[in-house]
Amino acid sequence: MKTLEVDLGNRSYPIYIGSDLIDQASLFSACEKSTSIYIVTNTTVAPLYAARLTKTLEAFGKPIRTITLPDGESYKDWENLQLIFDDLLKFGADRQTMLIALGGGVIGDMTGFAAASFMRGVRFIQVPTTLLAQVDSSVGGKTGINHPLGKNMIGAFHQPVAVIADLNTLKTLPPRELSAGLAEVVKHGAIADAQFLDWIEANAEALLACDTSAMGHAVLRSCEIKSAVVSADEREGGIRATLNFGHTFGHAIEAGMGYGEWLHGEAVGCGMVMGADLSCRLNLISRAELERLIKIIKSMNLPTVPPKFGAERYMELMQVDKKTEGGQIRYVILEKIGKAQIKSVPDTQVIETLSATGAA
Repeated sequence: MKTLEVDLGNRSYPIYIGSDLIDQASLFSACEKSTSIYIVTNTTVAPLYAARLTKTLEAFGKPIRTITLPDGESYKDWENLQLIFDDLLKFGADRQTMLIALGGGVIGDMTGFAAASFMRGVRFIQVPTTLLAQVDSSVGGKTGINHPLGKNMIGAFHQPVAVIADLNTLKTLPPRELSAGLAEVVKHGAIADAQFLDWIEANAEALLACDTSAMGHAVLRSCEIKSAVVSADEREGGIRATLNFGHTFGHAIEAGMGYGEWLHGEAVGCGMVMGADLSCRLNLISRAELERLIKIIKSMNLPTVPPKFGAERYMELMQVDKKTEGGQIRYVILEKIGKAQIKSVPDTQVIETLSATGAA
């Protein structure tokens, strides 16, 4: 097992990465001071891991309940968030209740938002069971739900007390979900570590086969990169926004298609192609570097051609983005492979990218 620390002073917390961690009660020691424990999961994950986790948590002698939500991005909304609150209120949860998010990014975001809001804040633990959640969404304290007009526009920053990434849970992922998670792994290399991107390129086959050793390294390095950025900029006032490379375009794809049609990682993978094309048009990366990045994204079985909404619709969708300031969309672009920046770009150049990539 590997352990990292997200350094946030008195709100610092560990990230545990290894195999069969769900069965290790010592990693859930934060539950010792809780009055009750609520596992929030979904209909896909619950049959696989809820009973195992419950058995582990019985060591603390606290009442344990499981809240099972529908599975899918389309359910990341107010209506399903209320199901968590309904259960907490009905069964007498209090300020010492511990919530545990057992699932992928949707469950992690919704459980975290519920924890941030219930009685104005209770503690929670992330137990991510998808690659995307292990390498990205479970780390950093971003929580929230979607709105029909914009993804993740309603939420709060609320840090977990621990992240427990059990690599064995990745073995039950469908290939499409695994590829979606690899998009965020590629992103970390593209924005922060050129040598890591080299490693990803060389180990694509092992990653797609969910080789435990390769996955362990991918999750560890991704979490190292993200935790360093979060420690430096918890509330996304500066450098943390670079973690959104590919996301402005990607969120537009998700909203335009209808949440759940494209997986988040698929939209981000395609969004990175668009962001890299824009970086190339700004003469920051070369055509050869653009083509190499597209090749790496393709090698992860991710889409590289966006849906054709038209330039006007894309610009409208991207206007609803957390990086937009004073009506001006700000894009994450690559200064070079391994380094990113946030920049306002003339609409004319963005429209050129939309046209060149097949979006317009």
